[in-house]
Amino acid sequence: MNHWRNYMIWNENAECMGREEKEEMQLALFQQQVKRVYENVPFYKKKFDDAGFHPDDLKTLEDVNKIPFTTKDDLRQAYPFGLFAVSEDDIVEIHSTSGTTGTPVVSGYTQKDIDIWGECTARAIAMADGGKHSKIHNSYGYGLFTGGFGIDHGAKAMGATVIPMSSGNTARQLKIMEDFQSDILTCTPSYAMYLAESLEKEGFDAESISLHAGIFGAEMWTEEMRQSLESKLGITAHNIYGLTEIIGPGVATECKEQCGLHIQEDHFFAEIIDPKTLENLEDGETGELVLTTLTREGMPVIRFRTKDVTALRREKCDCGRTTVRIERITGRSDDMLKIKGVMVYPSQIEAAILQIEGLTANYQIHVSRPKTLDEIEVKVETSPEVFSDEMKKIEEFERRIAKKIQSAIGISVDVTLVEPESLPRSEGKAIRVIDERNFD
Repeated sequence: MNHWRNYMIWNENAECMGREEKEEMQLALFQQQVKRVYENVPFYKKKFDDAGFHPDDLKTLEDVNKIPFTTKDDLRQAYPFGLFAVSEDDIVEIHSTSGTTGTPVVSGYTQKDIDIWGECTARAIAMADGGKHSKIHNSYGYGLFTGGFGIDHGAKAMGATVIPMSSGNTARQLKIMEDFQSDILTCTPSYAMYLAESLEKEGFDAESISLHAGIFGAEMWTEEMRQSLESKLGITAHNIYGLTEIIGPGVATECKEQCGLHIQEDHFFAEIIDPKTLENLEDGETGELVLTTLTREGMPVIRFRTKDVTALRREKCDCGRTTVRIERITGRSDDMLKIKGVMVYPSQIEAAILQIEGLTANYQIHVSRPKTLDEIEVKVETSPEVFSDEMKKIEEFERRIAKKIQSAIGISVDVTLVEPESLPRSEGKAIRVIDERNFD
């Protein structure tokens, strides 16, 4: 282990490398990777040839924009193993997206890929002050979903103790957390909130558990959600980012400074593009994140359009790491809600809700078009005290919340307060938006 100003840094050589040295390394790795896929993946040979690009054309990092993008549709069309760059005999682990919105994306890993993944998530755990001494309560789902195994690989790589809880059976989760004295919780932020809400109901409190940090990802969440989780659980909450198409969790993680997520640049190359013009944007400009796997063997992916909206920050972080950071994901370029001609991110509504005392973090956004105009209803759970108030007070509270949300998104909404624990809970990714409009 290495230390920098009392911060835990897992791999100082990689995470604190100078920018010039890092870019030289990235160019060499990028050149090797495009050559590998051109020679070993027919999909990429055809894609490069059709675009008039040859691996020899990549002479500087500025030449990257000559390379065609890879999209989720490309990965789906290659289902199941069409993008593997190695023999299936060399694949030791397979993961997949859920496929709930179409054909799933399959991701194959060699042993080297598993080692890389473990290295990246070990760095993430170190950012939460984890180490060999840690007991990591892993409530991400195990199985084809990458969350559980990604954290598992990282914990084992650093010699920490992993408690493979997966999700579900909340009372048992809390009992194990208390008995085993887990100190880092890993799961989705919505499930972390569910655990926090369940503490008192199940006869526990924040002092009966010894958590000091949480590593939460797999869904978008707001700064207001972070503050609520930190207050309820007595922890430091770290944002982790990853996606099955690239490797899984660990592509980028927040350090204790909480000012952006550090991308592991020795393994992933990040760009920001304008999703409409597809032109590269400057650091600090908000656009769509594009990622390339620089070292992955089993299924390398070149210039993948993630659809996630963020910006890059390259100034040095006070934690000592020099890796480029992405800002908190604020939405997806393909699932913004267009309501009455206005583009709305669900995270804007969540931020407004969590600023109001008396509301919980559980809400659903229902969008409909009963006639010719869009209508939006936000259902929000209240605290028991609020819900027990007389109807006149509840109606006034609903109007105040609606005004707050309208101020945040620029359009009017209807707000319905519902009783505590009446909205569906999720042990995986929370379903926040229900769009009932028919666009046929």
